[in-house]
Amino acid sequence: MLIKKPLKPLAAALAALSFSLPLNASAQAPAGYPADYAKVVDGAKKEGKLVIYSATDSKAAEPLIKDFSALYPGVKVEFNDMNSTEVYNRFISEAAAGGATADVLWSSAMDLQFKLVSEGYGAVYKSQEAAAIPAWANYKDSAYGTTFEPLAIVYNKRLVSADEVPSTHADLVKLLGSKADKFRNKVTTYDIEKSGVGFSFITEDAQINPQFWDLARAFGDVSIRVQSSTGTMLERISSGENLIGYNVIGSYAQARAAKDPSLGVAFTKDYNLVLSRVVFINKSAKNMNAAKLWVDYLLSKRGQTIISTESQLYSLRSDVSGASTVAGLTTQLGSALKPIPLTPALLQYLDQTKRLAFLKQWKAAAGKK
Repeated sequence: MLIKKPLKPLAAALAALSFSLPLNASAQAPAGYPADYAKVVDGAKKEGKLVIYSATDSKAAEPLIKDFSALYPGVKVEFNDMNSTEVYNRFISEAAAGGATADVLWSSAMDLQFKLVSEGYGAVYKSQEAAAIPAWANYKDSAYGTTFEPLAIVYNKRLVSADEVPSTHADLVKLLGSKADKFRNKVTTYDIEKSGVGFSFITEDAQINPQFWDLARAFGDVSIRVQSSTGTMLERISSGENLIGYNVIGSYAQARAAKDPSLGVAFTKDYNLVLSRVVFINKSAKNMNAAKLWVDYLLSKRGQTIISTESQLYSLRSDVSGASTVAGLTTQLGSALKPIPLTPALLQYLDQTKRLAFLKQWKAAAGKK
């Protein structure tokens, strides 16, 4: 396994990872798969490598890579950890130059992933696990959602009281309006010009929330601070430099909050957007068989169980149990959950004219010059 971004040591429990879903390392096809899947496994072994470009933190990906490597020890995984815009730009430039590039792209920027697939970069591959995931998470067997991650409001528990924590978007507007002095320069979200995933989230908000521009103006009234990464937002909320973060990726926030008593994580009950990290295979993948193995593994019950437990990214499959799953979140939020579907609607704000118009309106409302 080769991860291009340095990893911090994982907890001892993770280092001693054990699996409750055993598979004979020498098996040619996972249980329940057709016998001729052995050809895919053999082909992957001959290829001997898998190159992944991803916006998933390497720490979250490592348990998956370790388990995948245990299943298919003949396939060396090269995992390149970048932000969502870098994933897109690097792949596009390398593909245009005809040079070496990724076999698989796995990113939280659903719109950018969909754009690449819609432009013909994605291979059509009907995953062996396609029937086990929701229909909205499969676009023409070319792009698959792999997680079910709610967006969250993150706050500093030392400095924001329980009665101040908003439970709806309207509550957030009211809070910022009534306590502008307290929250001025203390609210943060993604820099939507630099963060592809942040732009995707905010445009989804604009489509689903009739009062979205009231919220944007409320952000402007308190001089919202923007960042290009989730990690930076969480760090600044923890320190108290910021008090509240909006549209933060909930899986990362929950994982950090479990170790950081300063952080609180809240979900909204009027509606709560849910992202799904999209994976697709490069149509021109050098290691096509290894790429197929990875997609099937990510969507398998075994892979989804690790996504839920060790990677803490929230499982997409309904047959995986636990807090970080569709079932767990549905118990908590019910119909408020609004997963972002893999449909052409994702492309709406990637049209350059519409994108620039939206950014102009956002800057005017939110005060971001």
